[in-house]
Amino acid sequence: MMSTAAPDPVELLAWYAEMGVTEALDETPHNHFMEAPQPAAVRPAPPQLVRATAAAAARQALPATATAPDDAALTARTMAQQAMTLDALKEALAQFEGCALKATAKNLVFSDGNPAARLMLVGEAPGADEDRIGLPFVGRSGQLLDRMLAAIGLNRKEHVYIANLLPWRPPGNRTPTPQEVAICLPFIQRQIQLANPDILVCIGAPSAQGLLGLTGILASRGKWLEYDTGTRRIRAMATLHPAYLLRQPLQKRLAWRDLRALKAALDAKT
Repeated sequence: MMSTAAPDPVELLAWYAEMGVTEALDETPHNHFMEAPQPAAVRPAPPQLVRATAAAAARQALPATATAPDDAALTARTMAQQAMTLDALKEALAQFEGCALKATAKNLVFSDGNPAARLMLVGEAPGADEDRIGLPFVGRSGQLLDRMLAAIGLNRKEHVYIANLLPWRPPGNRTPTPQEVAICLPFIQRQIQLANPDILVCIGAPSAQGLLGLTGILASRGKWLEYDTGTRRIRAMATLHPAYLLRQPLQKRLAWRDLRALKAALDAKT
């Protein structure tokens, strides 16, 4: 004979949860199969009003610290071109609100090294250590970069000026999105123009693609190209990122070839 005892409430709730019933909608049941009352006829809005309303809603959906990507890139270009010195450019970046990465980063990471150096290195974006300290390449990859430079007789305080494609850290050290790169690109382009180095080295795939238009860092690294600063054309090269070399130590042999080529180019200009 089947038991008619009421189920234990705790066991019943556990069974509901297991079946996926996790929300109570109302205390009393409703018959949702009954025909719902038909709303009164509403005259459709003119197409022009619909489009205007949709556009306004899209603008309101953007974060308070961001604008539409095209507008942000245009603002970045204007602010960058108005900066006549590197210090003014850094101040312009500090005031720029068009990139959402600024809201999640601790510090603006602008540059390190000697602005008057003949060699400029441009990495990808700050990592956790760089974001905390406010300088590029200060973590494990930065320590490896310093050793790589020392191997060809260079140090960052005298011989190198260092910056990043993006001045703010992407959350979780993820790769910057194409939209983020496009918004920040005018600033790094202006930074290169104001620093006016003889040689530009793009470190890692995002920097090589953003500044030199290269894809496939392993295939494109170590090849001399020309970069137009806007005032003159300079020699440029892409090389592997130290963070990649820490994960793939066998590839250091390729980086060493790039360093030797860089050293030869610097010596030829001496």
